[in-house]
Amino acid sequence: MAIDLTLKEDLREITESLVASYTECSRINHLGHEPLPSREAVHRILVDLYEIAYPGFGRRQNLHMGNVEYYVGSVIDSLHDILTEQIARAFRHEMCAENPNLDCLAIAQGKTLEFLRRLPSVREILDQDVHAAYRGDPAARSHHEIIFCYPGLEAITVYRFAHELLKLGVPYLPRMMTEAAHSKTGIDIHPGATIGAGFFIDHGTGVVIGETCEIGKNVKIYQGVTLGALSFAKDADGELVRGTKRHPTLQDDVIVYANATVLGGNTVIGERSVIGSNVWLTHSVAPDSVVVLEKPQLRVRGSNSPTNPDGIMYHI
Repeated sequence: MAIDLTLKEDLREITESLVASYTECSRINHLGHEPLPSREAVHRILVDLYEIAYPGFGRRQNLHMGNVEYYVGSVIDSLHDILTEQIARAFRHEMCAENPNLDCLAIAQGKTLEFLRRLPSVREILDQDVHAAYRGDPAARSHHEIIFCYPGLEAITVYRFAHELLKLGVPYLPRMMTEAAHSKTGIDIHPGATIGAGFFIDHGTGVVIGETCEIGKNVKIYQGVTLGALSFAKDADGELVRGTKRHPTLQDDVIVYANATVLGGNTVIGERSVIGSNVWLTHSVAPDSVVVLEKPQLRVRGSNSPTNPDGIMYHI
């Protein structure tokens, strides 16, 4: 069946209506301005960062101490250029309205160089994260398996990079990076969270870690854990108050099991405490606490099996 070309005349009206909405709904436009940061470029940045964080595990194989310096140097050079451009775009969008004469490219290069200088320190923390996963998961056969396969480590790795950019005051890019990891791994870590070394997320799907979370060293959490806000303060006009401590603090060596929910900026989980599965917790607990639900009662319907010939209901 051929396309009816006369029906395409409606496309002009559709286009005019859509363009009219750009005036009415201007908050979701970006027209007549400098380019925004690119999602594709952020993805390339993450790939390059993985190359230098975990050399030999990515796109370039057969690396050894004789050629790794040359290769890393080429990746760093590429990162310098693409990061500088993307950070400059972010600053132009964020700041050029108030400061049209601001040299965003020069500022971006300074931020980029400081970020690149921090990468050896980030790798030292990632080394502890990888070892924490190996130490905490009996199914892990090696540190290499964790780097290749564990989505929790991938989400943590992206968070570590994004957090450094956020500390440097870079807008947009940190959140774009962690949301890219979120979409791939199902693990949502806000780049503003503060997380100590030796952090392990086991399995990982459905984990949420809010912006103002503070997590100590050697903390382990399982899938489905939410470290969230209990409520949101509002000002006299009913607008949300931003920048307050809304999310919990987990001190060193805490374990939080699957599907537990810990809420509130004043909630502090003391060191070495264990939070059991499915717990809903909105208040602080002392160090060395164990928080669990009372054992639920199960109801099982029998199936006229030899062990239950009457098929009766019974409780456990």
